[in-house]
Amino acid sequence: MKISFYVLSESKAQDFLGFICQLTQTALNKSAQSLLILIEDETLLSNLDTALWSQDSTSFIPHQCLSDTDHKSTNDRGTDDSNIATHKSLAPVLLGNHMPADFNGIVLNTTTRPVNNFMAATNNSKPSRVLELIRPDATSTKEGRNKYKAYQQLGYELTHFKV
Repeated sequence: MKISFYVLSESKAQDFLGFICQLTQTALNKSAQSLLILIEDETLLSNLDTALWSQDSTSFIPHQCLSDTDHKSTNDRGTDDSNIATHKSLAPVLLGNHMPADFNGIVLNTTTRPVNNFMAATNNSKPSRVLELIRPDATSTKEGRNKYKAYQQLGYELTHFKV
């Protein structure tokens, strides 16, 4: 699995939602895979949901929010999330605090935990790529280092970019 760390500058961190939208659009343009944005903060999830619909005045990034009910959840359209990865998602971008069963696309991780913590042994998820966002504050930097070490120990291919 490829893991890319994006170490944000102060200006990019100030426009965190804008950067996530930009990175999401770039990932969609470069790949036909689904993109899952892992978010644990309900406020960030709500704000990102709004930002993705209004990213550009002439377009939007189609997406859907996943709910979390015992990690075997139904999304906001009432369908079982386990069908999302195996039957192609209803939208190219998913927002949620867990990884759907059998998900094998790209993960943009905004959480404090490494993605492998979201991959339960029984859900058969194996993302092709992970995008980690590191803000320029002491807490985020420390969490980023911990994630880097965790991924390194698992033998994943690691890269980082200062943006």
